[in-house]
Amino acid sequence: MTVRIAIAGINGRMGHMITETVLAQPDMQLVAGFDLQGGRAVDRITVSESKDMDKVLKATKPDVLIDFTIAAAAVQNAKTAAANGVNLIVGTTGFDEAQKAEMKRAIESGKVAAIISPNFSVGVQVFLKLLREAAKRLEGCDIEIVEAHHNKKKDAPSGTALKAADVIASALSEKPKYVYGREGVAPRGKEIGIHAVRGGDIVGDHTVLFACDGERIEVKHQAHSRQAFASGAVKAARWIAAQRPGLYSMDDMFRE
Repeated sequence: MTVRIAIAGINGRMGHMITETVLAQPDMQLVAGFDLQGGRAVDRITVSESKDMDKVLKATKPDVLIDFTIAAAAVQNAKTAAANGVNLIVGTTGFDEAQKAEMKRAIESGKVAAIISPNFSVGVQVFLKLLREAAKRLEGCDIEIVEAHHNKKKDAPSGTALKAADVIASALSEKPKYVYGREGVAPRGKEIGIHAVRGGDIVGDHTVLFACDGERIEVKHQAHSRQAFASGAVKAARWIAAQRPGLYSMDDMFRE
């Protein structure tokens, strides 16, 4: 079966990399691409303006739309894709709770399958599993999360850092609060400290520190290239195309 792919944000850095990865797959076909400014050709398709997405999806009938854009655009793209029966892979981050709920409603209404994940790296999925196990075994230790990204990243902390905090919190018997940086008098309580670094061209580093009495453990994931995210997103697109309607996680994909 050939999986027909459309890409939102195709002119961006991740869009370019996802495009190249899709074109290298023998079982995938790129049928549509979208960006704020269309016009250029990619593998014999013309990139369409985002405002024309509804019309183009109806004409090209992709199986999956892959979206790496910005939060506001991704919500609208998800609604348009779901209304056209197109499954979704969303790697955009920075959504608020209302936006998440809006996308969930669209996915349910459109009866499509979707993964919305802050990180599609295969290594990050292993990282999260390690954090869950460490949190269970190290109950009572102080926990700090430090993430670092390039100076163009808009949201802070990263979606992956927040996902890591949620995974850890779910494994603890007493739920901690999240503290974002510290300043002034800041005695430590039952909390997870979350800290964001922005600089240069850092692709994405995440370190979780479990500081215990007499010892500490650090669990770290470093992305050396955005190819890790592109490859994972394309793998997820192949998987989601074969699923029943519903909202899935990367964890669901790796259970198989």
